[in-house]
Formats: sequence, structure tokens, C-alpha cells
Amino acid sequence: MLTGRRYRLEFDAGQKLLAERIAAVCRSAWNTALEQRRAYRRRGAFIGYAEQCRQLAEAKKEFPWLAEAPAQVLQQTLKDLDQACRRHGTWKVRWKSKTRQAPSLRFPTPKHIPVEVINRRWARVFLPKLGWVRFRLSRPLGGAVRSATVSRDGEHWFISFLVEDGQRAPQVHARPDAVVGVDRGVVTAAVTSDGEFFDRRHATAFGVSSSEPPEESMAARADDRGYLSAGEAERYVRLQRRLARAEKGSARRARVVCALGAIMGRVRRRRADFTAQVAHRLTRDYAHIVLEDLKVRGMTASASGTAAAPGARVAQKSGLNRAILDKGWYGLEVALRSAARYTGSVVSAVPAAYTSRTCSVAACGRVDAKSRESQALFRCTACGYVEHADVNAAKCIKAREQAAGPVVSGRGDFGGARVGEASSARSTARGAPRAAA
Repeated sequence: MLTGRRYRLEFDAGQKLLAERIAAVCRSAWNTALEQRRAYRRRGAFIGYAEQCRQLAEAKKEFPWLAEAPAQVLQQTLKDLDQACRRHGTWKVRWKSKTRQAPSLRFPTPKHIPVEVINRRWARVFLPKLGWVRFRLSRPLGGAVRSATVSRDGEHWFISFLVEDGQRAPQVHARPDAVVGVDRGVVTAAVTSDGEFFDRRHATAFGVSSSEPPEESMAARADDRGYLSAGEAERYVRLQRRLARAEKGSARRARVVCALGAIMGRVRRRRADFTAQVAHRLTRDYAHIVLEDLKVRGMTASASGTAAAPGARVAQKSGLNRAILDKGWYGLEVALRSAARYTGSVVSAVPAAYTSRTCSVAACGRVDAKSRESQALFRCTACGYVEHADVNAAKCIKAREQAAGPVVSGRGDFGGARVGEASSARSTARGAPRAAA
């Protein structure tokens, strides 16, 4: 299977400047090629990857600065653009911004990027135009390199190798009958239908099974600062105030932005570590993992509206957006689908409507908003069933998937196919909540 290996590069000052210039050339090639595709579409014509590559070779004669970037890197940029336009449409592909996207460049040919191990701690890689670069061998590559992507994260540069690790997805999971529903929330990141609570705050009691979170966890929730420590949160606020006083374009503002980025970089890494741990735990224990089909991008869209029609309750929506993004809903789903390849698990999704209002008791199934008495308490108004609200929702998610029929794929792919259905990259959920009694 193909997997990723990320290492920190040790560029010298000259290599850093050259990498920035190469990334700028790639960004310019992407934006110019995208504008060209849109211009062709406006007059009812089409231009593809092959023609744009030919024109790029001719443009190098007129614009020598294009030759600063390796040919394979520029060709890969055009190929990535071609794939994006075919997948999403020419008008939905975004421009690459110098300020919004980190610089990156991809080397697609393995023979042009040889890797040599220096000792047990260091290795080096040859990058065209950049030369030999050392990187910290924090773990073995574990396979044959297929491609490499160089990118900047904050002040440091990293290289991500795409490696063929030689492993095969298991045909059957170790526990083929184990099925679990997972509810994602803004208070607790993930709660399973078996009563397990997964959250970054509970790292010392990771995955403790309980019908309700323990009292000490509830107390910790009151002082929760997400993935920031108390000192980091205080420093982040100070830096934000300093940023507001700094003049735009000044060196002082650039230093403050860099310091803010360093703090948020640690937050991203902690979130990624947490989602990877949860994904490993769930895919190890369950053959079928059922999630809600949540459109996170739409759910976290701004409510500010336009100047002519401003949105309502913008501050409240902004706080909800931060809470959703802080819990890493989409990151957890991606981590689950990646980890499932190695265990044979199937990850599928069901409609999210009314899962928090539906009674999970099979004989009842009443849908009533009044049953959700609080964030943590669910008490059915029909049968009197009492359960933690997140656990009840996870049970409803699991029940909807079981009602849709058996899943026949156990190869750890990115979805499951049911009996009589075509296999797809993602299992689209069926089933609807029962009507209120």
C-alpha cells in the first residue's frame, strides 16, 4: 500500500531562498494555466495538460525565470491542475495565493530523488536544482519511494515521501462482526455506541468506557482550552493584541505572525496526533465504523453574509465554527479511512438528521426535541429511556447503518458495498429516522 513519511529538512540559507523561488514559479504556473483554461472555456474551447506542457516549454525561451524550477516539478503542477479541473470543474478550482497557501513543490520521479542513509539519525536526499539535503531520519522509510513533496510549515521545511510499504490490506477484519457508531461533538470529540468517550482532555484515561463522562472529566471541561496549554493560550492572546497594534507590512508584524503560526502549528500537530490515536483504536477493535455524513465545510461557513444583507448571530456562529474545527471532525474521518486500510475495517456514513433527537431503543424510536433535556442528558418522552445524549446519538447512528443492510466489503477500502450494490469509494448512508409516535 502507499503511505506517507514526513521528515524535517535541513536547508541552508541558499537552499531556502531557491526553494521559495521554485515554489513561486509553480504558483505562477498554476494561476496562469488556470486563467488560460477559463479563457478557453469562456469562448467554448478546451485546452488540456498536453497542450499546456508544450506551451510551457516554449514560454521558457521567452521567460528565463521559468527555468529556475525543475521541469518535472512544473509539469507536475500542470498535471495536478488538470486533475483538479477534471474532478471539480474549471470554475471551482481555486487560485494559489502567496499569503494563504504554504509554498510547496512536488518531485514525481523516484530516480531523480535518490535517498541515502548517513547513520541511524540522519539521511540525505538529492533534489533537482537544490542538491543534496539532509533530513532527520526520525523513523525508517519502510519501503520504496514513489514521489516526494517539499513544503514549508512555519519557519521550517519538510519533505513528505510517498512510499510503497509492501503491505496488503487484509481481506477480513480480526473481529468481523464488530460494529460501532461514532458521534462527533463540540464538547467531546468522539463518542461511540459502546459508551467510550474520546477527547484530547482525557489523554490520561484514553478511551475509558462509561455511560457518562467521569466527574473529573466534567470539571476539566469547564477549564478546557482545547489543544492549547494555559500558558500558550495567554501568550496567543498577547500576540493577537500585539498584531492589532503592528503596522501592516512592517517587520514587527511579520515576526508576530510567525510567532502566532508557531503556536497554531503545535495545535495542528496535537490534533493530528489525537485523531491518529483514535483512528488506530477504533479500526483495531471494530470491523465496521459508522459516522454521520457531516458536511464540515458547509457547517463551518461564516454567517456574516454580505454588507447589503448581514447575517444573524454572527458571533455565536463564529464560536461554533471554532469549536467544530478545534475538535477535528473531518481530520478524524480522514484518519479513520486511512487506518482502515491496514485492518480491513469499513468506514461508512449515514444521514445525520435527527440522530440527537431519536430514542435509540428499537421498540420505541420516538423523535422528539424535548427528549434532549440538555447537552449531556437524553430522556425519551415516550418510553422514559435515559442515556447520555452523545451515546444515544451514536447508538442511533449504528442502528441506521444496520437497518440499511449488511456490508460485504472487508478489505479496508474507503467505503463498503452492500449486497446488491456497486462498490464505491465511499458508502453513502441510507435510512431515515422513524416518524414520531
